[in-house]
Amino acid sequence: MVNQDARLLLNIPFKQKNRRNLELCIEYALAGFTNSINGLWTFFDINVGDYVSFLYGARVRNLYQVVRKVAYKNGENLSPWPPITFRSKRTYYFPFRLFLKQEREFNEPMVRPEFSYVAENLLLRGGYRKTHFQADTITFYNVSEMESAFNGETKYIEFEAEPFEPKIVFNEKTKKILEKFYFKELILQSLVRRKIQSSVLDDALEFFGIDKSPDEFEVLGEKALPEGYVDIFIKLRHPAGTNKYLLVEVKTGNAQRKDIEQLIGHISEFSNETVGGILIARDFSKSALDNPKSC
Repeated sequence: MVNQDARLLLNIPFKQKNRRNLELCIEYALAGFTNSINGLWTFFDINVGDYVSFLYGARVRNLYQVVRKVAYKNGENLSPWPPITFRSKRTYYFPFRLFLKQEREFNEPMVRPEFSYVAENLLLRGGYRKTHFQADTITFYNVSEMESAFNGETKYIEFEAEPFEPKIVFNEKTKKILEKFYFKELILQSLVRRKIQSSVLDDALEFFGIDKSPDEFEVLGEKALPEGYVDIFIKLRHPAGTNKYLLVEVKTGNAQRKDIEQLIGHISEFSNETVGGILIARDFSKSALDNPKSC
């Protein structure tokens, strides 16, 4: 694996709501994501070296490693999936592609206890509307032992299309789908998560008085709660007896008092194993810093 953040990402793109399209994903070891901000977020959020599985019909299929990712121009003309037009008359196609190497072969129900971390997120977030959910290290290790190693051959597709680098713009008037997307909180969350894992976590652990190495923790994406969700969820990779949680909220604008109170509310939903919360914003309003409600 390229990075140290071993994790399993369960991908749920629009196209997989059609069984035939799921079969194409498996046949060609390929995943595609739409010409939308969610598609771009997924493309940014998943790295070469990450591990993914497909989720369809409450069943988890196979384990793959991402070996290459490419964004293509004129994606509406690329095989193997046809464009999809919704009732809104919007048509989506799949310019953001992940090329995969299959590692294991399995077809397991989502209700297995090994998938409980992701299943909880899936249920609390209202089903299949998200493109992907991030699993923790324990889930990844469990999946890495399911059924059998893959010994077959994969038919890879080569595309005669021009690749491009999608860009983020901060002025909505200058956006131009597909090349330029307007900056959204989803994108910021993904960038912040990587920054925390690579360089900020050590300082955060020291601030909260946690006498452990950053390598003992994993920095996970969105964690669903009974009332809402937290943007970034930090916990021990291998807890022994007790765990330690850090919750992170990310805002693109100025933080308000309600944002601090929201974070405190999320902390209260966890046990005393939560050691603190972090709110990241462009700036903090005066009201946010005036006697916020105490934990």
